[in-house]
Amino acid sequence: MAVREIRLRFLLLIVLRWLPVGLTVPLITLLPLDRGLTIAQAGVTAAVQGITVLLLELPTGGLADALGRRPVLLIAGVVNLVSLTVMTVADTVTLFAVAWFLQGIFRALDSGPLDSWFVDESLAADEKADIETGLSHGSVALSLAIAAGALLSGGLIWLGPIGSLSALTVPLVVALGLSMLSTLAVATLMREERPARGLTAWVASVRGVPVAIGSALRLARRSRVVLALISVELLWSFGMVTFEKLMPVRLSEVVGSDAAAAALMGPVSSAGWAASAAGAALIPLLVRRAGPAWTGFALRILQGLTIVAMGLLAGPAGVITGFLLTYAVHGAANPVHAGLLHRQAEGEYRTSLLSLNSMVGQPGFAIGAIVLTSFAQSVSVSAAIVAGAVVLALAAPLYLVKPKFAEPIDTGTTPASALTPGGT
Repeated sequence: MAVREIRLRFLLLIVLRWLPVGLTVPLITLLPLDRGLTIAQAGVTAAVQGITVLLLELPTGGLADALGRRPVLLIAGVVNLVSLTVMTVADTVTLFAVAWFLQGIFRALDSGPLDSWFVDESLAADEKADIETGLSHGSVALSLAIAAGALLSGGLIWLGPIGSLSALTVPLVVALGLSMLSTLAVATLMREERPARGLTAWVASVRGVPVAIGSALRLARRSRVVLALISVELLWSFGMVTFEKLMPVRLSEVVGSDAAAAALMGPVSSAGWAASAAGAALIPLLVRRAGPAWTGFALRILQGLTIVAMGLLAGPAGVITGFLLTYAVHGAANPVHAGLLHRQAEGEYRTSLLSLNSMVGQPGFAIGAIVLTSFAQSVSVSAAIVAGAVVLALAAPLYLVKPKFAEPIDTGTTPASALTPGGT
């Protein structure tokens, strides 16, 4: 295939992959509440996904390396279909936990193979292929797909029930159908010519995981700056629960209906993604003026304040305003944090550091989901949102940590490729 055809297939697969996610974004928190779960129970079941991804992220990378990207994505697609099917009918804590567990397996399998396929196939077709532009276009396609899906979801909820399906179930059923289409697209559009390495190679990759994790942890032990940055990720992920899980509940409080809140979350989520993109676009100017460390410090404080506004401002307009401002700052903070991480490692250790940062975020979000939803149930949703904002803002001074002396990033003899064997 020519590079242009590979890129078009890549973009189409991304759109089909993330459009169903956009459909579920407005309702994923409110659906369990609508079916009788408490806020705390919904938080605990959602935490199952993060824990599952944490445990499986590295082994599934080895699976992609051993079996190929296309087979792994097909397996992921099947698991996703089962997960969404269970969620469609779930009405107990156990069933929602099973759905989130399967969703965690899907996310772990799905993380990385499509991008890796695009890069490998593009370079195979033309060793000078502009893969950076393709990956950038992929990010744009992802955001637009989620935004479109969220808008569609809000419209479907607004239309109300269809037959025996409740208003909150209809978008989930549509997402299930689109996910089936996405899996079929992977089967038909992806072409991969590579020698099958078999399960022996996968077993070898899995056996190397403990060594690789130890290699990554040595990064944090030997550098106080690295330790500070991954601590930011931990606190940041904890605080993200406020606008990813608690905001729909807060909106439901002020509008007086789960269905009405879910309908509003469609266009609001779309606007949030646009605000995030705008925030990221403004960052280069701020970094040039204040430097990346002070920019990260300021953004973390500012995001804490916007989350507080989301929790305390009155009425739907106040809550939505706080949410949009939070997402704008969130989009701005992401490239700053990533840039600071990249400055701490070079060459083969760069991937180790980025993977360590990603791994820390999973338990951070899972713990936040459990703690903050329990707090929301026992005290109030607003109080839980403010508490999450405080934890997130506490990370700000960590951006200003300086090394005591020259801190070379040295993890011994374990290469970064051992940490992410499948490129995920």
